[in-house]
Amino acid sequence: MRRLLLFGLVLAVVAGLAGVVLWVSSGSGGVQAPSWYARTAYPLEYESAIRTSARRNGLDPALVAAVIYAESRFDAQARSSHGAVGLMQLLPETAAQIALETGGVAFMPADLDDPRVNIRYGCYYLRTVLDTFGGDRVAAIAAYNAGAGAVGEWAAAARAAGHPLRLADIPYAETRAYVRSVLEARKIYLQTYGDRLRRAS
Repeated sequence: MRRLLLFGLVLAVVAGLAGVVLWVSSGSGGVQAPSWYARTAYPLEYESAIRTSARRNGLDPALVAAVIYAESRFDAQARSSHGAVGLMQLLPETAAQIALETGGVAFMPADLDDPRVNIRYGCYYLRTVLDTFGGDRVAAIAAYNAGAGAVGEWAAAARAAGHPLRLADIPYAETRAYVRSVLEARKIYLQTYGDRLRRAS
């Protein structure tokens, strides 16, 4: 009897793991993520700041959450080897320019440690690259990672070939993976936290 119970428990664990593996390997298609897995693997914090800054900049809050996830995994103290800081991994010089453009008070690099400031400036920059590329989400996400200059060249080559920028047109493997990660994470944040992200602040 004990052996049968143990065998049943092992089967249940294997089945559960198989479900998770199947969901992960399928990306965001067909199979739906178990909510406990999605909430563990894709956390959400600072949703009030995300909603406020997304609304102010006309952005999809699930996209903002996905960019934060890809950039810092919601670690407000994150630092990159290139000097990018905080939740949305902004360079201090980029943030200083944003502060000037938005009429902010004198900017100090330490301001980027404040999640609300970091998200506000990150959303402004995301809106800027979206506008630069005519609302093309793939190009804008790529620009957030690789810079607008490089993406402008890729997008121009794609247009010359008769189509918008696609993942296959991005020559940097890191940027392709980044764009794919953000797009998949956006779907998960929308599916898992849609109500919290749309709630009035």
